[in-house]
Amino acid sequence: MDQIAAALGDGARWHLVELLAERPRSVGELAELTGLRQPQTTKHLQTLARAGLVTVTPLGQRRVYAVEAGPLTALARRLRTLAETAEAHAGERDVIARYQAAIEAESAIADRDRWADGRAFSFERLLPASRDVVWRHWTEPDLLASWWAPPSLTVTECVIEPKPGGRAVLDYRDAEGRYRSAGRVHAAKRPGHLAFDLSVDDAAGGISFTGHYDLSLDVVPEGTRLRLGLRITGTTVEAVPYIAGIETGWGQVLDNLTAVLTTERKRS
Repeated sequence: MDQIAAALGDGARWHLVELLAERPRSVGELAELTGLRQPQTTKHLQTLARAGLVTVTPLGQRRVYAVEAGPLTALARRLRTLAETAEAHAGERDVIARYQAAIEAESAIADRDRWADGRAFSFERLLPASRDVVWRHWTEPDLLASWWAPPSLTVTECVIEPKPGGRAVLDYRDAEGRYRSAGRVHAAKRPGHLAFDLSVDDAAGGISFTGHYDLSLDVVPEGTRLRLGLRITGTTVEAVPYIAGIETGWGQVLDNLTAVLTTERKRS
């Protein structure tokens, strides 16, 4: 498939295949129709032949080429699968577009430190699991790591210790760098309430901003109602991409938690 794609990646060869799809043609006719010199045409046809896209038949002094439909059909199936995959994940491209728009909007107002101080966010989810199970997914490191960080990232430390003064740390990395947030737990009442801070490190090792989180878990007929409040303080100008990503990022993270709990429920 790679050889077929490479052979068709040249505009002149693509045109030759288009002409041969109509009917077999000689080298001379193809050169005349494409405006190429005959040696160039022959070279392109030889590349197409090596990829299995055309066959050649000597007819006296003429060499007649014909297209092979099989490789084109296989390529069409592959392209159709790629298109279907792209359509199925269109929402992820929309997330990037929204994030970019949010960065532009925040950049326009981030003209000084503490520009976003006091800004508040709230999130809510109905989760298909008991309150005890949801609590464990917030307070047991392995379970917390299973949903908090995006799947493309490698988690190096992920912990919220459910006790006053306990550590709160989210540390992960990818090929482009390391991302770390750290803070302390201020209140913990199993299995319904957590309050903690997370200060996000910037690229220079300073603090970009601090998020103050208040999590409540309530029993409902469907399972558990999660409410998460977030308030921002200590904002720096460099915090723009982090602040811009809060709405989208936490939406994805809580969707991950919902998906993990749904999968676990189906297995049990």
